[in-house]
Amino acid sequence: VFHGRILARRAVGQETRYEVQVMARYRQRFPLVSREYLWVPSTCGCPALRQGAEYVLMARRHVNHEHTLNRILLQDGGYARPWTPREARLVREAARHC
Repeated sequence: VFHGRILARRAVGQETRYEVQVMARYRQRFPLVSREYLWVPSTCGCPALRQGAEYVLMARRHVNHEHTLNRILLQDGGYARPWTPREARLVREAARHC
């Protein structure tokens, strides 16, 4: 779970790749760097993320069996909400209890 600003968006085959500036980390099960690519499959019912906007994102690390693919994936069960101070406070509080 992290707070990110969308820097760029690009369609790649059946997926959309977002370049994201990581602003803050709320819950970290895998390391994040200051800029990441967030992949969204076309089958995800997720809303399109707007360039320049900030979001609270819950995604997972996806590594294939051959370990040749290692990326951050936003799935149907993921979370993408516009960032607000209130949303950030709620996520921080939840992260402390989980």
